[in-house]
Amino acid sequence: MASISLNKIIERFKLENLTPEIDTKGIKISQPDINRPALQLAGYFEHYEATRLQIIGFVEYTYMNGLTQERKEEIFERLLSNPIPVIVFCRELQPDPLFLKKSVEHGIPLLMTKKATSAFTAEVIRWLNVQLAPCISVHGVLVDVYGEGVLITGESGIGKSEAALELVKRGHRLVTDDVVEIRKVSDDTLVGSAPDITKHFIELRGIGITDIKTMFGVSSVKETSQIDLVIHLEDWSKEKEYDRLGLEEEFVDYLGNKVVSHTIPIRPGRNLALICETAAVNHRQKKMGYNAAQELYKRVQESLTKRREEDEA
Repeated sequence: MASISLNKIIERFKLENLTPEIDTKGIKISQPDINRPALQLAGYFEHYEATRLQIIGFVEYTYMNGLTQERKEEIFERLLSNPIPVIVFCRELQPDPLFLKKSVEHGIPLLMTKKATSAFTAEVIRWLNVQLAPCISVHGVLVDVYGEGVLITGESGIGKSEAALELVKRGHRLVTDDVVEIRKVSDDTLVGSAPDITKHFIELRGIGITDIKTMFGVSSVKETSQIDLVIHLEDWSKEKEYDRLGLEEEFVDYLGNKVVSHTIPIRPGRNLALICETAAVNHRQKKMGYNAAQELYKRVQESLTKRREEDEA
């Protein structure tokens, strides 16, 4: 199961550690969901998801402060004896001294953020969903073309990196070259990113490694991109028939999600960057409700109907 270190969460959201005596190095978060322990503070512990990141907001905080000292002793002990990875206090709320003491006794770190509870909750869930999503690595190049994430695949040496370089020169943004890490963020969304070690680099045979960010500036690269379209490059074959109309779409499956795919035959003289741009714009048009192939089919049908009516007349 995928997990992420608590220290990475602290660094990402700039959280203040209220319990520095507790070592957070080995603590991992393995679920993207969070829990606000309101019912638990009221004494209901059935179905309590203790292993999730716990968030204390203003409502929970004021309820805790309204408890008698005897009730605090009982509830805090019951709550903090669970295997809680971490508790985050929002709105710079300071925990009760007894709550702080018992947290240290049970080895549960307490963190604090300035952000409002709902804003922090939404942000941390979105981020954890991406970080903990199922992930695979594929061989290819991912480029953001007119806002569409285009994944270019094909055999080594077919021209993927060269096409990506030309697209960057045309003003589009490189996400990753050679290795694409694909994460399934939802049943409809795949997000691609680069491994840290190869981020912003392109390998060009005969030249070597080039740093795209240094050569073309920060506007030429992008950290992540949704994968909207796959373009598979292959050597031109006279024996194979290629789609010339595009009435029926092909798909490729990644982690159970289907992505529209085009197979592009390669031979000298074909401008790969221009083809990728056209495919991206055409895909965007289809998402906006316009399909050029269907429009052509409609015109042909109307022409045949008109000719038939004229012949009958």
